[in-house]
Amino acid sequence: MKNKEIVLAYSGGLDTSFCIPYLIEQGFIIHAVSINTGGFKKAELADMKKRALALGAKKYKSIDISKAYYKQCVRYLLFGNILRNDTYPLSVSSERAFQALAILKYVQEVGAKYVAHGSTGAGNDQIRFDIIFESLAPEVTIITPIRDNSLSRASEVAYLKKHGFKWSSKKKDYSINQGIWGTSVGGKETLTSHLGLPESAYPSQLKLKKSREISITFKKGEPTHLAGKKYNNPIDLINKLNDVASKYAIGRDVHVGDTIIGIKGRVGFEASAALILIKAHHLLEKHTLSKWQSHWKKQLADWYGMLLHEGQYLEPSMRNIEEFLESSQRYVSGKVTIKLKPYAFELVGIESKHDLMNSTFGSYGEANLAWTGDDAKGFTKILSNQHKIFYAVNKEKLSL
Repeated sequence: MKNKEIVLAYSGGLDTSFCIPYLIEQGFIIHAVSINTGGFKKAELADMKKRALALGAKKYKSIDISKAYYKQCVRYLLFGNILRNDTYPLSVSSERAFQALAILKYVQEVGAKYVAHGSTGAGNDQIRFDIIFESLAPEVTIITPIRDNSLSRASEVAYLKKHGFKWSSKKKDYSINQGIWGTSVGGKETLTSHLGLPESAYPSQLKLKKSREISITFKKGEPTHLAGKKYNNPIDLINKLNDVASKYAIGRDVHVGDTIIGIKGRVGFEASAALILIKAHHLLEKHTLSKWQSHWKKQLADWYGMLLHEGQYLEPSMRNIEEFLESSQRYVSGKVTIKLKPYAFELVGIESKHDLMNSTFGSYGEANLAWTGDDAKGFTKILSNQHKIFYAVNKEKLSL
């Protein structure tokens, strides 16, 4: 092998930290590259750089793609109110395609012939990373030490210790993946079907108990104001909402779903901003979209979330669905009021000039202002025609 330089997708966790000394033993020169989708703070990135270089990486680089990730993915997850299995906002899984694309761009910039990641052989991320590399750069060789050697977390910790690197017991117990759209939490409890994660496993702890109301203003489906303050960058608004809501320990749950490789999986997550924004946005849509807009948007949004989860971001139909989702947001503008309380939030109501509950036409169950009683009778008679014909022709009777 003439070119022994390898680009490692480095998250700073146990698996990718193990990869550095292991790949050095295999004769590789390591470029450790962290892709920040909005979940890392400056101090955390500085710590990751220090750790990567201490482990033996030749170079370390952090690449911030948070703006691109929001524009090309997060806002479509919001437009579609996407929750995997009606639970999980694709907090971390949605990031992988974008991290892989950024890693691939770096690989091509430095002319490396090898790329590595720390995915295991039992999860979804291996597929999400590999499918990007295989589709766009089949000439680059993918190396996956954890997957190829079927390594356990305990054996990785032991290996690092043998090579002079300590791994704290806290880091050993739980696998934490942070992102702007939420944080995933994996540990011994999520490997079972009956155990819940302990309070201490979640990154944020309950700090506030007195409930409070906040408002979120949307313009064409995107959040623009939080508690009356305007944010030009939606990422800043999301981060602020996370800061506020996480103090109430809002957004915790455990997702159970079908993996790409065909087995069931469990993962804990904390996604206060994502869940609040999705539910607030959905409520605003209930008031501003037509019945059939809501119906068809849900069908396409479910497909979008499923394909993204399955590692199919490059599928051309994804771009078509994105166009539909964006066009559906034309009148999704207004303010939503939310009450925050310990471990939960409540949607209070909305204000919008596009509210289709406009009382000019009538109030449900109270007053019909745009039609008469005779109009309703005639409408019902015509609407029942198809049923009347079916039962009359087939002589079919229904009984209790």
